[in-house]
Amino acid sequence: MDIIYSAGEIANRIAQLGREITEFYRGEELTVVALMNGALPFAADLIRAIGLDCYVDTVSVASYRNCRSTGEPEFRSTLKIPPSGRHILLADEVLDSGVTLQCVAEYFRRRGAASVRTVVMVEKELPRPNGLAHADWTGFTAPDRYLVGYGLDADEHYRNLPYIAALN
Repeated sequence: MDIIYSAGEIANRIAQLGREITEFYRGEELTVVALMNGALPFAADLIRAIGLDCYVDTVSVASYRNCRSTGEPEFRSTLKIPPSGRHILLADEVLDSGVTLQCVAEYFRRRGAASVRTVVMVEKELPRPNGLAHADWTGFTAPDRYLVGYGLDADEHYRNLPYIAALN
């Protein structure tokens, strides 16, 4: 395993993201939605770094099985409250192809969210199909390697590591 980003680097970057997001949403009612399970560590630290009172919720979307993309995101749970009129900030641990995040963003747009923006801990440096966009806020960019730690997993293992590493 090669450490790509240390726990200290992650903490510093999340503090900076929190300041940027606070400034952007100042005066708005923000709803942070974490994509489970991977975004849990990132979202927990991020909401503490955001200097606004915000509503927090989760959705469960599966797009990987046996370390391989299934190609089609599957919703396993959705928000407890209607997204209509809310400013939604989707938090995810990694942006690979972008398909999952785009699918979830579209889901909330179709349900009347006032705005939908995205923040990811890691955005991989790779071409995205059909011109899929980058995240609105990105913690780090990383090469297209299999990453683990800080929410990133290999078949549900390594999520609890305090750093982000690449598997050899």
